[in-house]
Amino acid sequence: MAEKTRVSIIGLGSMGTAMAHRLLDQGFDLDFWNRSAKDVDELLSKGARQVELSDALHNDFFLSLLSNDDAALDVFSDEHLEKAKPGSIHINMSTLSPAASETLAERHSKHGIGYVAAPVLGRPIAITSGKLLVVAAGKAESIEAAAVIFDKISAQHWNVGEDHAKSNFVKLGVNYNLIHALQAIGESVALVESAGVDANTFMEILTHTAFTGSAYAGYGPMIVNRAYTPRGFSMALGLKDVKLVEDAAASLGLTLPVATVLHQLFDQALVDPDLKDLDWSAVAELTRQKKIH
Repeated sequence: MAEKTRVSIIGLGSMGTAMAHRLLDQGFDLDFWNRSAKDVDELLSKGARQVELSDALHNDFFLSLLSNDDAALDVFSDEHLEKAKPGSIHINMSTLSPAASETLAERHSKHGIGYVAAPVLGRPIAITSGKLLVVAAGKAESIEAAAVIFDKISAQHWNVGEDHAKSNFVKLGVNYNLIHALQAIGESVALVESAGVDANTFMEILTHTAFTGSAYAGYGPMIVNRAYTPRGFSMALGLKDVKLVEDAAASLGLTLPVATVLHQLFDQALVDPDLKDLDWSAVAELTRQKKIH
């Protein structure tokens, strides 16, 4: 870029922190704000500025990565959006319900602020390595303007239309498949291990041709070797995603038979002292360790 663009990042969880570093590494000037105190020395040492929320909303672009609907609706209230720079664009990269996304889109429109619902596909390492995928929805001109950001932080982005909820449905559909994969891997590993087969050999066979994608190639070895720390995605967020899928399906008049089972598994994992603080892929241990009840 001939002239640096100053952007803001709102929310410094594991994904937000990784996004902050990616933006800095790609040449953006960065302001950041988080709802709670965080160790931000590394970001400050790279030239980022810690600002108040009202200031974070005064750049041409502000990106958010917040944990759930309640957090997003609270931070982007009418009261806060009144202080945002008119004509700015909010790129919301959080995993939210379609209903929350529609509410936020209406609020932003009322205050003359562009809104792009742009949930992301990938773990923090995908952000820092430039392999992140983005599913965007919103007005065509807002998405076109946001391309200056997407081109620097992601490997690819898709525009799924003007209805903001559509990108959230896509993200929930992807995560639902991923949650299925975690449980499928866990059950398969439990089966072959119980039969005396080396689980690493099994995973090599499984991912050689039939299941070559990042879900199996990434989470498979983690499950086989019980490498659940450091966690990239929490068990609580896994349950949140299952609940969002169930609610989204209900809003469309759909019944997803396996969702109830997955919900029960995450409920059980979250009360298991050995599993609750591990990566969400550790839900596979319930089957593997014969803990399901």
